[in-house]
Amino acid sequence: MPAPTPPPAVLLIQTAFIGDVILATALLEYLHRTEPATPVDFLVRRGNEGLLKGHPHVRQVLVWDKKQDKYQGLLELLKQIRRTSYGRVVTLQRFASTGLLTAFSGAPERVGFDKNPLARFFTRTAPHVLEAGVHEVTRNLHLLTPDYRGPVVPPRLYPSAADEQAAAEAVAAAGGGPYICLAPTSVWFTKQFPEAQWQKLLAALPPEYTVFLLGGPPDTEACQRLLVQSGRPGLVNLSGRLSLLASAVLMRGAVLNYVNDSAPMHLCSAVGAPVCAVYCSTVPAFGFGPLSPFSRIVEIEEPLPCRPCGLHGHAACPLGHFRCAHDIRTEQLLAVLGEAVKELSF
Repeated sequence: MPAPTPPPAVLLIQTAFIGDVILATALLEYLHRTEPATPVDFLVRRGNEGLLKGHPHVRQVLVWDKKQDKYQGLLELLKQIRRTSYGRVVTLQRFASTGLLTAFSGAPERVGFDKNPLARFFTRTAPHVLEAGVHEVTRNLHLLTPDYRGPVVPPRLYPSAADEQAAAEAVAAAGGGPYICLAPTSVWFTKQFPEAQWQKLLAALPPEYTVFLLGGPPDTEACQRLLVQSGRPGLVNLSGRLSLLASAVLMRGAVLNYVNDSAPMHLCSAVGAPVCAVYCSTVPAFGFGPLSPFSRIVEIEEPLPCRPCGLHGHAACPLGHFRCAHDIRTEQLLAVLGEAVKELSF
């Protein structure tokens, strides 16, 4: 008998930041479980395609270069999408650019959030409401299944053997033994725990742990500054030296990972790495919190009338005091490490 014809392919669109792409991989897991025969393509911005390298549930990765010939590239992508004849095109963003790709894709099903400026051209929309207790993954899942009421599906990444090897070599070069990872930076200033606060933590961490500083090439200078100012033995700056997937592997093997409300937190979620997420100007109620089996959130212990001051953060504290970061105590961070160690001992 001839092989059955596969159903029309699905295109998922998420061209925002690294963390947004990582969270969107939860939809790949859901589609693989519920529609294993459906081919799935994924559109990302240039620079984020490495996250999906070798992903077993992605047929093809489409890339939009936003920095070079941005709008010409958008039109070329639209032509490519229309030629592919997708059955469904789903945009996970609320911006006109990805709304355009969806609205005029030619797909019989065109899905996105109701806040997208081109939502009137979609065949179906879902609300995007920042409600306490509703994770972004669940909001995204409503684009696939409007009445979804199940558990939050964790995102998942698939590091290669080369990524595993790169992480193993980094640990071996540092002498082996238990280690902690610290990803100190963020794109947004008010989502980033201040350097002085990280220095307090580095000074207080037990000396038996190697500490790896993680980040991308733009973060190398800040990480090196921490290393030099700290003077802590066993502090290693790996910023810019590991791929995102290799960093995820390293974080998976850590006793604990200290991160901001930023992409490294979602890397932890995607590989089940133990994580302590430090929240400054943003709040977990926005729905972007960690999803690892061991996940803890540290934030200021008293309410501030100015917090949260925005969904993404700011280039500086709007009121100048940045108390949401400076009033977090080092003891709060150390307490999470104590919990993580106990968890490992069971």
